[in-house]
Amino acid sequence: MEATSVKILFFDIGGVLLTNGWGHESRKEASEKFGLDYAEVDALHNFIFNVYEIGSISLDEYLDTVVFNHPRDFAREDFKEFIYKQSVELPDTLKWLKEWRRGCGFRIISINNEGKELNDYRVKKFKLHDCFDAFISSCEVKMRKPDPGIFNLAMGVALAQPGQCVYFDDRIMFVHAAQKLGIRAFQHTSFETTKQILEDIKKENQPNSK
Repeated sequence: MEATSVKILFFDIGGVLLTNGWGHESRKEASEKFGLDYAEVDALHNFIFNVYEIGSISLDEYLDTVVFNHPRDFAREDFKEFIYKQSVELPDTLKWLKEWRRGCGFRIISINNEGKELNDYRVKKFKLHDCFDAFISSCEVKMRKPDPGIFNLAMGVALAQPGQCVYFDDRIMFVHAAQKLGIRAFQHTSFETTKQILEDIKKENQPNSK
């Protein structure tokens, strides 16, 4: 096959295969459920969450800053359980991708921003090893999107050039970050559109395709 033939498919996880691990909707819901000041929670979250996502602090240390900076009338474990329950499989894509990958001819690797405890939970809960050959997770590699370093690391792990890679993400800013490096990147907007793109890429890379 030609050097520019696609070999690697990179996928984000939150917003593509699963709901976001701890997005602003979940933080609003948590604030209502546990009687928190959402404005304070959101400000402190924005202050510290990036540090959690690159693996420099634990989930408990994140919560010490954002939630348990005041005495609370609820248990830490109850709040953590609420966080984990925010992870839900989105319709269609993950189930289909697990089946499709078996005969697609590509390696599939995640590039995702996630804190370690959430990342580990999501991989185990949703059997993501059945979907991905490797995980380039911010908590493990100490970089997070849109840092070009995380994309370059992923290509290095895959031993692939930008033209051999395709990337899917629901956030357009991360799509653009990948495109700047020469990666063919698409914004995931629905299962059907992403499925069609993947089927087209598979056809393009058939040995008899022109």
